[in-house]
Amino acid sequence: MAVDPDLAGRTFATAAPYHVSAEKIAEFTAAIGAEPTDEGRTAPFTFPMVVAFALMGELMADPSVGVELRNVVHRDERIDQERPVRAGDVLVGTLTVDKVRTAAGLDLISTRSEISTVDGEPVCTATATLAHRGADA
Repeated sequence: MAVDPDLAGRTFATAAPYHVSAEKIAEFTAAIGAEPTDEGRTAPFTFPMVVAFALMGELMADPSVGVELRNVVHRDERIDQERPVRAGDVLVGTLTVDKVRTAAGLDLISTRSEISTVDGEPVCTATATLAHRGADA
């Protein structure tokens, strides 16, 4: 079944704030094979994707959406950074579905995730397109 185009415009918020610690930065840095910077107090550029992925989880957890991770391929992504993430930051985010269209039998779902501190300081905007194959395809 195709994803309903009316999904466009819906928003999904983080279920809980994400507390950034030096330990979480070290784990992420090691996982991507990067060298620590700023004595491990500053996270790698892609670190906010931890929050963005949790937002994708909120999208997929909503049964009315009809999107399952096992049927999704991450087509593209872009991160526009406002400022680096640092140990001690507490992050939240909102994912907005910008567009839903069908091409070559796939649902293409374009999203925008705005990540900020709990105090409202912008951290980054991550845009992504998911290619979704419906369960009956």
